[in-house]
Amino acid sequence: MPIFYYSAKNQAGETKTGTLETKDESNLAQALRQEGLILTSAKNMETEPVKKKFSVSAITKSIFGRVSIVERLMFTRHLAVMIGAGFSLHKGLEVLAQQTENKVFKKIINDLVIRIKKGETLADSMAKYPRVFNNFFVSMVKVGEKGGSLEEVLKNLAIYLKKEHVFISKVRGALTYPAVIMVAMIGIGTLMMVTVVPKITGMFEELNVKLPITTRILIFVTKIMSRYFVVAGIILVILVFVVIKFLKTQKGKRALSWFSLKLPVIKKIIQKMNCARFARSFSSLIESGVPIVESLTITSQTVGNFFYSQSLVDISVDVGKGKNLQESLDKYKNLYPILVVQMTGVGEQTGELGGIMGRLADFYEEEVSNITENLASIIEPVLMIIIGAAVGFFAVSMIQPMYSMMGNI
Repeated sequence: MPIFYYSAKNQAGETKTGTLETKDESNLAQALRQEGLILTSAKNMETEPVKKKFSVSAITKSIFGRVSIVERLMFTRHLAVMIGAGFSLHKGLEVLAQQTENKVFKKIINDLVIRIKKGETLADSMAKYPRVFNNFFVSMVKVGEKGGSLEEVLKNLAIYLKKEHVFISKVRGALTYPAVIMVAMIGIGTLMMVTVVPKITGMFEELNVKLPITTRILIFVTKIMSRYFVVAGIILVILVFVVIKFLKTQKGKRALSWFSLKLPVIKKIIQKMNCARFARSFSSLIESGVPIVESLTITSQTVGNFFYSQSLVDISVDVGKGKNLQESLDKYKNLYPILVVQMTGVGEQTGELGGIMGRLADFYEEEVSNITENLASIIEPVLMIIIGAAVGFFAVSMIQPMYSMMGNI
């Protein structure tokens, strides 16, 4: 029988959505009426083709094999709805594969269907694709399958992914403005140095005027950029490639993490971001029934900073030896604020560790949100100073020789 995605209203006028396997729309409407719902719209998910939209982002994801957090969020949420509606696991996955526009993700979901039909568990099947379903995701699904609470675990995962998406979006949104300004400034500066400045400096050289040091520096840089523009571009690309490769190594991650924890303003943001991610991931795992030691090990892979990741690995070892979590966290006072340590202790004492860590995550996510919102107002004056200094340097370098020329005349 076909599967319908429906929208209906109850007697209070509230809209309800979901999926139901039934013969046709008439039977769907009748089934909903028995539940006190009035059908407002229905869509046959198996026969009605999905309208393809041209999307640059979708094409890019397909080419580079990326599956966004939003796609994983929708996948998790819809799969939870289908399991709750009584669909078999492979049937729900087949429907989701049909609805997915990302070709790479569609291929992965279809492979999950094949593996599940062969008798593999969903968690083991997902573990074959660590770039899409990380250890955190797989561990929670495994707990759901073992405990018979897969629907509830998937709902918790969807909530986690949604909060993670909102969290990342706010941080990226706050950094977009200064990034755009910096890129535009570098682009305009490069264009000026290659096209406009050589014509002006050429005039100074012809008149054999004694030039100030700033003008001579500008002329030297201009000559290098205009004569060896292609070579400089190639060297820059190679340099960026080498730096990116280095930052992916263990030493690179360690160096970048150390540097980010030493910058005055950035240090607070990094600390709060990692505390928020630690608390959110750890809370989700504990609430799903994952043991504390295993939860700490998995959480160490979700935090971004090398030193936070290493600290959680060490803490998991200490907890495994019988130490309590509060005592273990307290050894890393430079990473975890006293609030994290104390709240963890309260959670251990009351037996509400998962819930308290969830509230701690809400607090730090809100803190990061407030900081990032104010970040633009902090960075904007700094950018204005940098732009002003660049313009001032250029103006002095150009105007001063002109005054010298006028004096000689």
